[in-house]
Amino acid sequence: MPFYISQGDIPPKRHTTFEKPNGELYREELFSTHGFANIYSNKYHHNMPTKTLQVRPYQLSHGDSWHDPLVQNYKLDSRLADTQGNFFSARNKLFFNADVAMYTAKVTEDTEEFYRNAYCDEVIFVHEGQGELRSEYGAIAIKKWDYLVIPRGTIYQLKFSDYKQVRLFVIESSSMVEVPKHFRNEYGQLLESAPYCERDIRTPTLQRPVVEQGEFPLISKFGERYQQHDLEWHPFDLVGWDGCVYPWAFNIEEYAPKVGKIHLPPSDHLLFTAHNFVICNFVPRPYDFHPQAIPAPYYHNNIDSDEVLYYVDGDFMSRSGIEAGYLTLHQKGVPHGPQPGRTEASIGKKETYEYAVMVDTFAPLKLTEHVQSTMSTDYNRSWLEN
Repeated sequence: MPFYISQGDIPPKRHTTFEKPNGELYREELFSTHGFANIYSNKYHHNMPTKTLQVRPYQLSHGDSWHDPLVQNYKLDSRLADTQGNFFSARNKLFFNADVAMYTAKVTEDTEEFYRNAYCDEVIFVHEGQGELRSEYGAIAIKKWDYLVIPRGTIYQLKFSDYKQVRLFVIESSSMVEVPKHFRNEYGQLLESAPYCERDIRTPTLQRPVVEQGEFPLISKFGERYQQHDLEWHPFDLVGWDGCVYPWAFNIEEYAPKVGKIHLPPSDHLLFTAHNFVICNFVPRPYDFHPQAIPAPYYHNNIDSDEVLYYVDGDFMSRSGIEAGYLTLHQKGVPHGPQPGRTEASIGKKETYEYAVMVDTFAPLKLTEHVQSTMSTDYNRSWLEN
């Protein structure tokens, strides 16, 4: 979220000498975006962030592509793909293209390894679990149904209080994840009409610097490749930082939905934007108030978008046979909408209780073997009259 923060000790002017009490220099690191032409942060380390003992390959796979799947509507239970692992190794890739990739993960174990996605921003939806996001910038308390927005290149760890029940939905973006421009005024402040404001956004609190020498494993992801970088110094050694690039958290329950006289399109549930895709969410809200309104969505054909829904909680009014942890994919060029009887059942209803995360892409998605192994084979027949 691009608003300015300053934490800890920083010099009065950037790119100038900044001395420790013993006369040595703190090491400044510029963390910039878009070729030094967009938002950035300056971080002040006790030690050079470049000190690496060795670099080696790291083997990790999240699932192979499914070749030649049919273009159709899909429903799957992501829980059937669950494996053992930590917050990055347990991820199972489901859908992807050049702009975005989507994963689910049941996190079953802790790790002392540090993690960095070098090429992609990450949005991690914490479906189940609580704990702490730790990064160079400080700590953010994690609670159930948080979105964690983590800029590419950030070194971080996710720590959970109980690994018996931790479930994540991870969205990986090859472009910057942003707050929509029409939510902000010309100065960057969130508008009065936006569905959330700066008060709803939780930013890191800088912790006491960890000045430890040793061998600290950093697992870095470069596209589909992983490497292990063994660092000589603990990476969380910042004495201070300032700027507009840092991880942050937003909880889905803070989202204030729009309500209309007649049914509003999915774009009115927008949350974040990126290049060639958007992230939306559905939350409890009063239904439309026209006396003849049909609250259930109309049938529609995504001629420009593939639509992914990750179901979080509640009663999903247009779908039967849906549970938390399920996903649907409705592909561009194939119509979809309420299943038989759901339109009629919605008439006269005053409100809905449902939570879901939606990703709409503007390029076709590819599918992986995890979709093939967890999908409902009869989903396309669910619109037929019994």
